[in-house]
Amino acid sequence: MSVQDDRDRQAREIENLRAVYQSLTQPAPRPAPAAGGAPAKSGGAAGRRSAWGAVIAALVFAAGKLKLLGLLGVVLKLKTLATMLLSVGAYATLWGLPFALGFVLLIFVHELGHAVVLRREGIPAGAPVFIPFVGAFITMRGMPRDAYVEAKVALGGPVLGSLGAWAVLGAGIALQQPLLAALGHVGILINLFNLIPVSPLDGGRIAGAFTRRYWLIGYALGLAAFAFTLSPLLLLALAVGLWTLVQRWRHPVPGYDAIPRARRLAVAGVYAALAAALLITLPLGHTVASRALGAGSP
Repeated sequence: MSVQDDRDRQAREIENLRAVYQSLTQPAPRPAPAAGGAPAKSGGAAGRRSAWGAVIAALVFAAGKLKLLGLLGVVLKLKTLATMLLSVGAYATLWGLPFALGFVLLIFVHELGHAVVLRREGIPAGAPVFIPFVGAFITMRGMPRDAYVEAKVALGGPVLGSLGAWAVLGAGIALQQPLLAALGHVGILINLFNLIPVSPLDGGRIAGAFTRRYWLIGYALGLAAFAFTLSPLLLLALAVGLWTLVQRWRHPVPGYDAIPRARRLAVAGVYAALAAALLITLPLGHTVASRALGAGSP
């Protein structure tokens, strides 16, 4: 391969990575009108596919968090590796294989955090199952002893997932690799999204360790996050979360929420520190990835 061919290949890779990163961090551009002012048909079709994809993903997300997908996983004997490969293949059709592989591995690290805490607490659970364009989940086969243990399990995913995202981002900065910088930025977004204090997200299960007043505050924060992001997945989470909030309020499990004040403060401290650290590093990841992609323009 000649030097010119090698430069052309690198330029194509940079352009592809730039398109992937922009599709994850910016709203999709409106299709350009065709000759005569009519909308381009291909753009309209892509928009419709995106809309249906968002709806389907949202419905699958809700079903998974309601444990219906956990039941399907048992019935169909889905394995972690098989569903990981399925997700990598699905994401690769949109973002390319390198980014898709890194993206799924970051989700796996997040789920591994839940699995580690579940094992430490002696709670039986299934292996992680991945759902393309939704994420992954672990089905618990036993109930936590109280809201404190449930909060620790919920924190395990964002804590380990954030450490993984920061490690990838740090490698991207040190090695000047736009792919790693973009993956680190997206990993931070994933874990920050999961900390929104609305059940069935991790943040909602963490907020369960607080008093009832904070459950309402958490749901209000979830509504504010939806108003800012207009995420269809968050909208479904809010719908499920409202039902969960009402049921937990009206039918409390005796003793489940009786947590010593010191433990409530410990959970709150870890949650606040993690959320603050993610918010601080979020713009760093975006800046580094954008600068690296810009510098790589031919």
